[in-house]
Amino acid sequence: MLGSCLEAVRQRAPLIHCITNYVTANDVANLLLACGARPIMADDPEEVAEITAGCQGLTLNLGTLSRRTIPSMHAAGAEAARLGHPVVLDPVGVGGSSLRRETAKSLLQSVPFAAVRGNSSEIKALLEQAPAFSGVDVSPADRVDGDHLAQGVAFAKEAARRLNTIVAITGEIDLVSDGKRCFVLRGGRPEMGKITGTGCQLSALVCAYLSANPERPLEAVAAAVAAMDAAGELAWTRMEPWDGNFAYRGKILDTICHLDGDTLDRRSDYEIQ
Repeated sequence: MLGSCLEAVRQRAPLIHCITNYVTANDVANLLLACGARPIMADDPEEVAEITAGCQGLTLNLGTLSRRTIPSMHAAGAEAARLGHPVVLDPVGVGGSSLRRETAKSLLQSVPFAAVRGNSSEIKALLEQAPAFSGVDVSPADRVDGDHLAQGVAFAKEAARRLNTIVAITGEIDLVSDGKRCFVLRGGRPEMGKITGTGCQLSALVCAYLSANPERPLEAVAAAVAAMDAAGELAWTRMEPWDGNFAYRGKILDTICHLDGDTLDRRSDYEIQ
């Protein structure tokens, strides 16, 4: 089931506009190319609406937020909403500053997001539950594991209902919910957290999958998460003894490039609650 979402991306090759952060922009662009989509990065307020109009999806990433890019996010989001294109929010480190929290709040009020992708600390911050701040990483107290799965599923459903969107909470166990159903996905590697940008890449991947699968958005988001998990696992098996973070990053991109629907279906480990 999830594999067909991957194949749709390769068949339709959606053009994805990313207003993302300068730390990971290159990796995000390469990830989109690897999955079969097409990237464009533009954040000047004078052109973002026009750029968005020519794309099939939009990703807004708060990683290196600035006063210059906030109006761009609102303008691009408004244009995508007018056209009915999916918009994905990645609230990177939203609990770390009032600027990030205020920006996220205003975007959620004005843009009909198709999905929000973040770790559990970031999602808690969006819901004003005051998580412990841990930079852009999830706080240890907020992690979802096997011992707290029921609470995590309930939280994911609550977050989706309150934010009125599909919520993807990624971590040791990934949760993807539309408020009624919740995909519980197991996979990936802990070493993926040592590479800058895997979360940003995943948010763009979610947007590509949503753009190519408009008729089944929940499954599309779950498929994107499963694809990144599978890439992390398969890439790790190809690591050489002296390989490190840089090599692992490249192997993940290469794996996404070669991943097909049948492989994704075979490797996906999930249940729906």
